[in-house]
Amino acid sequence: MTLNATIARVTDRIIARSETSRAAYLSRMHEARAKGPARGHLSCSGQAHAFAAAGEDQARLAEGTAGNLGIVTAYNDMLSAHQPYERYPELIRETVRAAGGTAQVAGGVPAMCVGVTQGEAGMELSLFSRDTIALAAAVAMSHNTFDAAVFLGVCDKIVPGLVIAAQSFGHLPIVFLPAGPMTSGITNDEKARVRQEFAAGECGRDKLMAAEMAAYHGPGTCTFYGTANTNQMLMEFMGLHLPGSSFVNPNTPLRDALTREGARRALSLSALGNDYTPVCDILDERAFVNGIVGLNATGGSTNLLIHLIAMARAGGIQLDWEDFSDISNVTPLMARVYPNGLADVNHFHAAGGLGYMIGELLKAGLMHDDTRTVAGQGMEHYTAEPKLNGDKLEWVPGAGASLNDKILRPANDPFQPTGGLKRLSGSLGTAVMKVSAVKPEHQVVEAPVRVFHDQDAVKAAFKAGEFTGDVIVVVRFQGPKANGMPELHSLTPILAVLQGRGQNVALVTDGRMSGASGKVPAAIHVCPEALDGGAIAKLQDGDLLRVDAVKGELEILTPGVLSRASATPDLAANEAGIGRELFSLFRRSVGSADTGATVFGG
Repeated sequence: MTLNATIARVTDRIIARSETSRAAYLSRMHEARAKGPARGHLSCSGQAHAFAAAGEDQARLAEGTAGNLGIVTAYNDMLSAHQPYERYPELIRETVRAAGGTAQVAGGVPAMCVGVTQGEAGMELSLFSRDTIALAAAVAMSHNTFDAAVFLGVCDKIVPGLVIAAQSFGHLPIVFLPAGPMTSGITNDEKARVRQEFAAGECGRDKLMAAEMAAYHGPGTCTFYGTANTNQMLMEFMGLHLPGSSFVNPNTPLRDALTREGARRALSLSALGNDYTPVCDILDERAFVNGIVGLNATGGSTNLLIHLIAMARAGGIQLDWEDFSDISNVTPLMARVYPNGLADVNHFHAAGGLGYMIGELLKAGLMHDDTRTVAGQGMEHYTAEPKLNGDKLEWVPGAGASLNDKILRPANDPFQPTGGLKRLSGSLGTAVMKVSAVKPEHQVVEAPVRVFHDQDAVKAAFKAGEFTGDVIVVVRFQGPKANGMPELHSLTPILAVLQGRGQNVALVTDGRMSGASGKVPAAIHVCPEALDGGAIAKLQDGDLLRVDAVKGELEILTPGVLSRASATPDLAANEAGIGRELFSLFRRSVGSADTGATVFGG
């Protein structure tokens, strides 16, 4: 199938924009490859340090003839999504040893749960944890004793941070190994209903707690289609997962077989063999375009509008929000997974999942089919699905048709003709909105604003009954420079209550919303942020604003607003407590949301 003209044009635009920075990056990677792993050049003392705890693998490591696989893990047993990784290192060591190589845990990276920190002070470290993860993974790999690596990570900031680090070691093959989603519990729609009841004072905390525990009940990723599961989709669309591996449940025979095969595959792709496939050759401009297509076709998390830009910059590739918007305009929304529908990712996977979707997008000419991947040349590999035939792992043709058209539709008969993301711009600045879950009648809101400087003040106003008419709630000084850009997802239930009462309501913020946020229109990531001179800092209660996701507009309608002085709030409370004092350097040096909100240049 001929590549769609818009996809081709955007790809060419990205390549041209990135020409200088991409060439410099690839030059560094080629130089690193030529030098090779340093373990063969280490002093005897250095080698002894590196191999001292390797047990039965010591002799093989000292000989230096077998491939050595590094393991970078985000394991902890507080995150349900990462708890399954406890077993992975031993599985990987056994597998690689049987293949004639060795494997060592190079290091661990932090992994926080935004479900726990949502609405709390710790959320102000969430975005910065991405770059901290990248730094920690770089430290793990810096011993330079590995021929290839596997990276173990799932959730919100972990995968983007690991990809940024992987780009710094882009001369090596690196396979990402997922852990899979937890089995389905209470429906996401029922969970949301109980949350709204609690926000409205219609039920007690005992009912709320029972619903939450029924939703989050076992090991694996949360089953709604938020940032964590969007990450997993991206790793498949961008060729860093084995085909069909993203949504296989933890602690199952198929999951273990995929983990073992991922380790074998990583080692087979090293420069020691005949199929050398480094990360720098996989994550090119076409792979990132494929990822953006997947983001739109699935109605994925808005957090990736920041993360993909930061991930790409680490490899010398320059993305901007216009690229996302143009691709969204030609990408059909093929999936309805909560919060865009009632299904969860297990239902989506059973209906045909990513393999069916990728096949449809390839046939429609909406993806580059010629990218390199950890599975081989071309995205056609990712239309197959893994199966166990006895003890043998094999890939068979995937679903040729959707097995549930209420969850998954073909590219030529989608749920809607355009993707789930929209870029907004106007006199207030630039923002983005996830529109895939917002009903058409709610996609344009023109109303007076109520201005707040933190989400607790919004909740207090709601409890006091202050929201009685149409309103656009503005929460500012929530950008990366102000306080680390926390998610404001805990506002979703109360705003949904207002919407349910028949009020026209929207949220406008220079902060973030969770990838699970849905039916309330939210213009987020407003740039410039309030602390950086943005017009959002000039708004006052009662000013009229128009949020138009149809035309892509974000306009101040009240005359004279831009001539006002900016508000100057006291942000001292953001400076300390729960580790925030340790991240002051990040707040001072972080870039804007539209450049990836990263402390790294590029």
